[in-house]
Amino acid sequence: MKHNIETFIGCDAEYEDAKVVLFGAPFDSTTSYRPGARFGSAAMRHESYGIETYSPYLDRDLVDLNDKGEYDGIAVFDSGDLELPMGSAEMALDAISRHTAEILDDGKIPLMLGGEHLVTLGAFREVAKRYPDVHIIHFDAHADLRNDYLGVQLSHACVLRRCHDIIGDGRIHQFGIRSGERAEWQFAHAGHTDIHPFSLKDIANLVHGDDSEGNGKSKGLALPKGTPVYFTIDLDVLDSSVFPGTGTPEAGGVTFDELRKAIYEICSNCNIVGADINELAPNIDTSGISTAVACKVLREFLLSIKQ
Repeated sequence: MKHNIETFIGCDAEYEDAKVVLFGAPFDSTTSYRPGARFGSAAMRHESYGIETYSPYLDRDLVDLNDKGEYDGIAVFDSGDLELPMGSAEMALDAISRHTAEILDDGKIPLMLGGEHLVTLGAFREVAKRYPDVHIIHFDAHADLRNDYLGVQLSHACVLRRCHDIIGDGRIHQFGIRSGERAEWQFAHAGHTDIHPFSLKDIANLVHGDDSEGNGKSKGLALPKGTPVYFTIDLDVLDSSVFPGTGTPEAGGVTFDELRKAIYEICSNCNIVGADINELAPNIDTSGISTAVACKVLREFLLSIKQ
């Protein structure tokens, strides 16, 4: 792979040295409300130069040495945006799958920037082939569990249902969900997914088996140590007051700090084998605030991944 001309800040390691490979999937052809997520990955790269490579939350830096003279970031290669056909969801997913396969075959972690949420399916198909016991951790405002949306099964409203088709019951862990049709909630509550609506508060139990309620009862499932995890973040899990620049905003979401802490909890303790961050539509929020939030989420994500 060749270097992209414009990279996300601090993500300019050589491909051979990289642990994580960043790439964009600029696709939003099934967006059901406000389009524009196809511009998200390019905007994040361009606007990343407005933030620092150093995280004061974690005392880690994507490029600099720490106070012990040790490199404390993670080597990341940014391969740029894929060129995807806008008229065919399946062809776009196939292109994403091929790129993901190359990254996985080279022993690296694919980290995809959407794009709408359907792009997750293209990457996850390849991850599931190589890690048949993989689990998904899903942050979102929406359940994305419809079997079809207006007769279309390849839709951003159906992406987690299509992932469920691949791995089955009990291996999709959903957090922050606060919207969906009744049939989606019924599907989740029937045990097909491990759903934790409205908040991210049960993350500790999933990662450590902790009792988040303090009542001696386990909340949901707990992942065995070393379980391969695909982590997908739809940025509309954030409250729309924090992150208005998205195709389907939904009131009642989490704060940036809640999201940041949850990302750290997962990335520093789980065996992340693939991930994506999606649904930034920068054209909708011309103030640039949503893009700045997305950039900071990505920085904290990269610096949280277990070394």
